[in-house]
Amino acid sequence: MIGTQLVPVRVRLGFAVAVTLVVLPLLPSLPIIDGLSFSLYVLIAQQLLIGFALGFFVQIFFQVFIVGGQMISSQMGLGFASISDPANGVSVVVLSQFYLMTIMMLFLSMNGHIVLIDVIIDSFRIIPIGEGTVSSSSMWSIAASGGWMFAGGLLMALPAVIAILVVNLAFGVMTKAAPQLNIFAIGFPFTMVFGLFIAWVSLEGFLGQYQRIADEALDILANLLVVG
Repeated sequence: MIGTQLVPVRVRLGFAVAVTLVVLPLLPSLPIIDGLSFSLYVLIAQQLLIGFALGFFVQIFFQVFIVGGQMISSQMGLGFASISDPANGVSVVVLSQFYLMTIMMLFLSMNGHIVLIDVIIDSFRIIPIGEGTVSSSSMWSIAASGGWMFAGGLLMALPAVIAILVVNLAFGVMTKAAPQLNIFAIGFPFTMVFGLFIAWVSLEGFLGQYQRIADEALDILANLLVVG
């Protein structure tokens, strides 16, 4: 939200400084290090690695819903309806962009940004400065997070994909039974409208899916903070 390309670099830097000022009084005692020593740069690299690991997985969490929207759009025939995502600078399908905006609003309304700041503070308590960085098992968990992303997107899109698949099978049976009828001429718009209806109906359980995936993401984030 604040790290997108729509936000100017100076504004993002200002947010980073503001978060630093909020977090700094809550941190444990910091070690005294010579500003010209090589160990300072080693500590900076370790802290950057921890920050990159946590931030990367948060991005993976948001991408779960984009992947789910792309799966649904491909089945309903809206895969060609792509728009430019101003946040990431790439083209995504319309349904994925709608899911992404919905998730951002849910994330803010449920104080997800406060939870992330709390995770940052806990990272300094669990892995004190100068006492290690993320472990090799945590790095492997980050590498395996791609599989978790696709699995979460598939579970989110599975009801809509199955419903649209049943409709496509019905049109296939009708075409086989009556080859002289051009079923696919009406099948494509019907599938698109039915897919939009299924996407609308599935919004009822969207909050439950968000809570389930968010709980899994928080558990994985907690497991990443292991001293290595």
